[in-house]
Amino acid sequence: MAIFRQYIAPLLVVLVFIFALVAVSARIFLPSDMAAPAPIEEVGVIPILKQL
Repeated sequence: MAIFRQYIAPLLVVLVFIFALVAVSARIFLPSDMAAPAPIEEVGVIPILKQL
């Protein structure tokens, strides 16, 4: 159990941090129209649900 706490758990934390950093930083390399937040209006609403 000591090996897990000393070596494996810190390694997992660092790997998750690096993955999150790369995922967030990838927005820099996207085209400007793709880096914007997603639109929130409903474009393709199913007509049956629209009546409810």
